[in-house]
Order: sequence, then C-alpha cells, then structure tokens
Amino acid sequence: MKFKFKIGLLPKVIIAIVAGIVASLFFPLWATKIFVTITGIFSSFLSFVIPLIILGLIAPGIAELGRGAGKLLAITALIAYGSTILAGFFSYFSTRWSLPLLLSPEELTSGSNLSFVETVGSYFTIDMPPLMSVTTSLILAFVIGLGVAAIDGDKTKEILQEFREIIIIVIEKVIIPFLPLYIFGIFLKIGAEGQVALVLGLFFKVIIVIFVMHVLWLLFQFITAGAITNKNPFRALITMMPAYMTALGTQSSAATIPVTLMQAKKNGVDEDVADFVIPLCATIHLSGSMLKIVACAYAIMFMSGMNAGIELFAGFIMMLGITMIAAPGVPGGAIMAAIALLQSMLGFDETLIGLMVALYITMDSFGTACNVTGDGAIAMVMNKVNKRLKRKKEIAVGG
Repeated sequence: MKFKFKIGLLPKVIIAIVAGIVASLFFPLWATKIFVTITGIFSSFLSFVIPLIILGLIAPGIAELGRGAGKLLAITALIAYGSTILAGFFSYFSTRWSLPLLLSPEELTSGSNLSFVETVGSYFTIDMPPLMSVTTSLILAFVIGLGVAAIDGDKTKEILQEFREIIIIVIEKVIIPFLPLYIFGIFLKIGAEGQVALVLGLFFKVIIVIFVMHVLWLLFQFITAGAITNKNPFRALITMMPAYMTALGTQSSAATIPVTLMQAKKNGVDEDVADFVIPLCATIHLSGSMLKIVACAYAIMFMSGMNAGIELFAGFIMMLGITMIAAPGVPGGAIMAAIALLQSMLGFDETLIGLMVALYITMDSFGTACNVTGDGAIAMVMNKVNKRLKRKKEIAVGG
C-alpha cells in the first residue's frame, strides 16, 4: 500500500521564505544571480498575465451576475473604499497614541545617512510588456461585463467563459506551481543585498506598531464579516492564511489573486461572486497599504518635529484612498503613487521621501498580505449581499 505525501501551498511558501533567507547567508554571488534571473523572468511573465487575469475573471463574473451586476459593482467599490479610508484613520490615531510612548526624535537621526549596498542584478532579462495596463484591463472588464449583462449576450458570454477557463489553466498549471520558487528568489535577493537587517534595525519599533495594527485590522474585518454572514470569523481568517503567506512573498495583490480566489471559495463564497470580487478588490481595496503609509508618514513627521494634525491627515487619507488605485497590484506601487501627495499635502522633501520609501518597502509584504486577506472578508459580505439581491429579484418576478 502506497502513501502519497503532498505538501500544501502554505508550507511550501513558508519553506521558500525561510530557505531564501538562509541561502542568502552562504550562496555565492553567481548562484544568487541565477535565481534572481529566474525570479525576474517569472516577474515579467506575471506583469504580462495579470491584466489578462483581471479581464478573464472579472468580465465573465460580471456578465454571469446578470442585470444586477452594476449594483453589485457599486456596493463592492463602496465597501472597499470605505474599508481603506477607515484603515487610514485607524492608523493615524493608533500611531499618534503609540509612537510618543515608544520613540524619541533621536531614534531616526541616522536615517538621513541611510545607504544600501549595491543591488544584486540578473544575468539577463526577458521583456514581456503587457497588452494593456491593469487600470485599462479593469475598465475594459467593467465595460464588457456590464454590456453583456445588459444585452443578455449569450454568445459573448460563452466566449468570456472559455477565456476564463484558459486563464484558470494558466493559474493552476503555471503560476501556482512556480510561486514557491519565485518567493525563494525574492527573499534570497533581499537577504543577499542586506536590506532587511539594515532597515529593520533602524525602524524596528515603528514596524512593530504597524504589524500590530495589521493584526487588529484583520480581526476587525473578519469579525464584522462574520457578524454579517453568521460565520465563524476566526475560522474564516485562518482559511485565508495561505493567501496571506503567499502575499508576503510576492509583495503583489494581483500576483496573489489565484491563491486568494481559492481560499475565498473555501470560505463558502460562491464561485461567480469570488471571481468578480477578488480580482476587483485586488486593485481597489488597499487597507493594509493605507495603514502602512499613514503610520510611516506620521512617524517620520513626528520624529522630524513637523505638524501632523488630524486636519492635515484627513484630506491626505481621503485623497490617498483614490490615488493608490492608480497603481494597483504592483509591488511597492502604492508608495510610488503616494509620493506626489506626500510632497504636496504633507510637505515631504527629498530626504523625508527617502526615509518614507525605505520604511515602507521594509513592510511592503505585510501591507500586501493585509490587503489580500481583507479581500476575503469583503468577498464573504458581498456573497451575502448577492444572495439578498437575488432573493429580491425572485420576489419581484414572482409578484
């Protein structure tokens, strides 16, 4: 009698993270560059396929939801934006309360002298430009999906469904199997460059504050979703952990979509709702990134003696919730999109921007992980909303 031992995705991701950090301690430069090259090629492929994933999942998802899709889209967007904005204010008040207890202005005086070792490059790159931007793909998915739903276009719906099947094959046969190797390469590179130890040593206390906020925010999201859907919030949160761990490695909400989808469905979310909500939230729900940017900005302003009042941050948070959507799913994209607001609304100069980017990038994985895990909570709520909308429609038709 033969026994097959199969390692799940979560253990594979954890092993890849640990192995990458450990290997960075003794791998020669030539070996490290080999994995950096592989990681770069796979990253280029992800950049190419991500807009197709969004189009291939969202468009048929909206079309299959029927004429009620427009309402479902609006509700999902409002919940995602509301969650992001609430996360910003939660971060502001939490950081404002905790930092004075933990830090003194002297703790970041060495930050202006922060310098990184030379980055480890790849042997070569393969350019795979995407057919369209993520934003274009998202808008196109809305237009096609809502259009097909409005005209009840059966033929177009069949084409979209077949395209979705192709995308699912790419996800299951290519992306998921290669994710652990991709994550290993990312952590090998970070460890070889010495960035983790250098930045963590400088910003350790701030990072602890941000991490605690992430945990509390996820608990709030899933307790709220559990109360609405009458499901065990802690069990639902544990079910989403593979997505959380995958996002730690990929640093990309969009690249983690396949795993987030799989775990959301395990939480009882209907397939059509999950295929619609998860890719959408990967681009518009950025509560984890919001927590991190607001906390980092406040910390730097506090330690620099700048004015960091709520009247200043309120406008910043509201605008940031919209601005970050301009760079969805891209590792580090949220902070890049936020730089203009940091300069224009908070008065950051080049030195402070440098500190902000260094602190943010150190916690980039955790913010992304918080984003995608929270997407699972929103999917649970939208599943309940969709069922109610269907019931109302059935009652109206029956009446």
